[in-house]
Amino acid sequence: MLKKSLILTAGLMAASSQAAEKPNVIFILADDLGYGDVSCFNPESKIKTPNMDLLAAEGMRFTDAHSGSAVCTPTRYGVITGRYCWRSRLKKGVLNGYSGHLINPDRLTVADVMKNAGYATACIGKWHLGMDFPKGKESDKYQGKNKKKNVDYTGKIENTPNSLGFDYFFGISASLDFPPYVYIENDRFTEVASGYCEKVGFPGFYRQGHIAPNFKHDEVLDEFTEKSVEFIGKQAKSNKPFFLYFPLSSPHKPVLPAPRFRGKSGLGAYGDFVMQTDDVIGRVLKAVKDNGIEENTLVIVTSDNASFMYRYTDGNCHTKKDSAHGFDPKNHTSNYHFRGTKCDIYEGGHHVPYLVRWPKVVKAGTECKATICTTDLMATCAAILGTKLPDTAGEDSYNLLPYFTNKTPLVPRVNVVNHSASGSFALRNGKWKMIFTNGSCGREIPKGLRFEKPWKLFDLEKDISEKNNVIDKYPEVAEEMTKTMGALIRNGRSTPGAPQKNEGKIPDLPKNME
Repeated sequence: MLKKSLILTAGLMAASSQAAEKPNVIFILADDLGYGDVSCFNPESKIKTPNMDLLAAEGMRFTDAHSGSAVCTPTRYGVITGRYCWRSRLKKGVLNGYSGHLINPDRLTVADVMKNAGYATACIGKWHLGMDFPKGKESDKYQGKNKKKNVDYTGKIENTPNSLGFDYFFGISASLDFPPYVYIENDRFTEVASGYCEKVGFPGFYRQGHIAPNFKHDEVLDEFTEKSVEFIGKQAKSNKPFFLYFPLSSPHKPVLPAPRFRGKSGLGAYGDFVMQTDDVIGRVLKAVKDNGIEENTLVIVTSDNASFMYRYTDGNCHTKKDSAHGFDPKNHTSNYHFRGTKCDIYEGGHHVPYLVRWPKVVKAGTECKATICTTDLMATCAAILGTKLPDTAGEDSYNLLPYFTNKTPLVPRVNVVNHSASGSFALRNGKWKMIFTNGSCGREIPKGLRFEKPWKLFDLEKDISEKNNVIDKYPEVAEEMTKTMGALIRNGRSTPGAPQKNEGKIPDLPKNME
């Protein structure tokens, strides 16, 4: 791959009128927020989300948006690189808090694109894409539990977000339920994780592991928010536009809302945590307004996958028992009318809320029904800046700018690939969704096996809950979508351009897709 310094000088086009004055860009990625948790998407939601509702009223609501994966790490890879994560070495699952870096430092990222255009860039929040911790000496290993994690908390961390185009990073290495529980600022730990905490059960679920003296799980979200508000205020006073990637730690487990939100929703700890998540978004919007940069600031809010909360009909639900991982659908449905939950290949795994506000460009109160993906951020930012991505970058990223302005895109966003936690595929094209497995390949029973038959075909216009498999009725559609899926895998990209290489082989790939 070409070095970034060479890639970034290539392919400039004339800037669009919208990009004449470079907008600030804030991309807020909630963690496990369901489509049905947000009242502007689900009128029956019992959770109050006034700030996301305000975004919808003042901007655009995308009703058919999808995360790049049904779990955390792969979606984040796609947001930053514009490339599906299953093309990388990570074919299924997620990284943990000690995992090494996943993104090749030579790969062009959305932060690189923005930085090259003169932006100040920051990532504040949950990273979960790996970085390389300095190893301590053998004699420095912690005694007792978890002996293998002999990290030198005073040393320099390699391959942090700073290596991928971000000027500033403050956050945690992975999800808030993964140790080490310690903040990282740029390439250094802020403290030595000298303590040890035991695991905690749901809703405050987190794993046992090393923890820093001043690290409090229920204060992390507020800490991230304060840092983000501070960054916005600082940059608003400068002459440089800014790009803020703000990946939240909520409402993912541990479900630990701040004390001021506890009991507010009437839907248990999870409902309270969604309310706090909405409040975080409101605090960011207030910072934008108070600093006088609202008109030309693009704010995008979405989620890395759907909610983990099940539907329970046996009465043993979250509103009655905090430790229950789901709601009675008569009370609340975190994943709306969709089948499944986080991890699943079904819509309930990856159909996510997606909101856009940009007063200078986006008409207030509008709705877009186009099928889009979280991988589309990179191409959209490049288009706003008038920059053409090279063939070696953003292989699965489409430009959403025409949708923002209610225009027909020259290259429509088609063929969204859905991916489950265990590495199963589905393909979306128009109203059709083809699932290349015999189960959810996630959490719903039967889980099934990757590429095992019978496969499924759904007409989502008639069957958004994916109840009726019509593959026998439309064999020609299934055959065509199977051929398309094979081509998307082989070509190393889903956008127009020169074919690229995937890293490694897709496990269990059928011969007709090789």
